[in-house]
Amino acid sequence: MIEVKNLTKYYGSFLAVDNISFTVQKGEIVGFLGPNGAGKSTTLRILTCYQPATSGTATVAGFDVFTQSIDVRRRIGYLPESNPLYPEMRVNEYLTFRGKLHGMDRSQREAAIRRVTERCWLGDFINRPIRQLSKGMKQRVGLADAMLHDPEVLVLDEPTIGLDPNQIRETRRLITDLAKRHTIILSSHILSEVEVVCARMIIIAGGMVRASGQISQLHDQIVGASRLMAEIRGPLHEIENAVRKIGGVRKVEATAHQGWNRLRIESGDGQDVREEIASLAMQNRWGLRELRLETGSLEEYFTRITAETAGRKAAG
Repeated sequence: MIEVKNLTKYYGSFLAVDNISFTVQKGEIVGFLGPNGAGKSTTLRILTCYQPATSGTATVAGFDVFTQSIDVRRRIGYLPESNPLYPEMRVNEYLTFRGKLHGMDRSQREAAIRRVTERCWLGDFINRPIRQLSKGMKQRVGLADAMLHDPEVLVLDEPTIGLDPNQIRETRRLITDLAKRHTIILSSHILSEVEVVCARMIIIAGGMVRASGQISQLHDQIVGASRLMAEIRGPLHEIENAVRKIGGVRKVEATAHQGWNRLRIESGDGQDVREEIASLAMQNRWGLRELRLETGSLEEYFTRITAETAGRKAAG
């Protein structure tokens, strides 16, 4: 549905997007992540035909975003982070105006407006001036606008900004439901949101794709860097030396605390040594009151990748 190849964008001498490539299949919800200034919004603006690239290619539903932009716009709905609206218009007036721009006749517009106002919980606000709406309500109007012409692809840049917790949950549920009919790229700074809603993630930093894959695959990589926390009572140095000898253990940090020894144990990729440590404690008659696998989070994974990118740029 979306195919990006060697996409590059310069602003003068500044390289904002550096030769990135990725694909999004029909019906996928893909999280597009990165720190501020990573090139996310620039990439999304190129895909939605709001600005050109310096080089590379991109297609949406088989249409080239550079040479067939009108065809792309008909098949894409875009909710930008800034969400520009006309504050002097009422919600119904604004959606009617947008429907006319999409070439809908009166009956099509009215049916589409009923559909999106119901799905975006705007029914009570349909005749209210946009300037009187809260930021969260304006975000709903922008989402309704993006869905109005029932596009094949939705590009949502920070769709839950300004929403309260209940609205965030409802919006996440809506996005999941929309994937039954639409392909979705979701850009967000909230990693827990991406983890709940998306099946796949693309992490961009320094204008380049730094990681990409199914959420489950990324979790497997995180598990490989898991830490084991243990509390064992007994001779500190004996315990520490015995744990170090367990196959697969890479690093052990041990401290004594109130008669117990707290151990932080790092093992090889994918290795879980809890059973070996429990057996070791039982054989030596050491007390054991905690044995907990502490798995890294997607947030830690994201932070590590983006920090490595920042370090390379600083070194360069």
